[in-house]
Amino acid sequence: METKGINEKELRQLIQDVALIKNILLSEGDLTDWAKNELKRARNAPESEYISHSAFLNITKEKGIN
Repeated sequence: METKGINEKELRQLIQDVALIKNILLSEGDLTDWAKNELKRARNAPESEYISHSAFLNITKEKGIN
């Protein structure tokens, strides 16, 4: 898996993003069955199936997803 250094600004943004997601999940209650299944599937995926952030951006760009 490719790793990337992270600067303080990016780290602060990640912390804010996680806090936002946490608040949304807490206010909405339980995850749907679909979300639970997707989370379980993601947790069981081997690292060999992971892609780098830059590869993800390239794929979404090629598909016109922004």
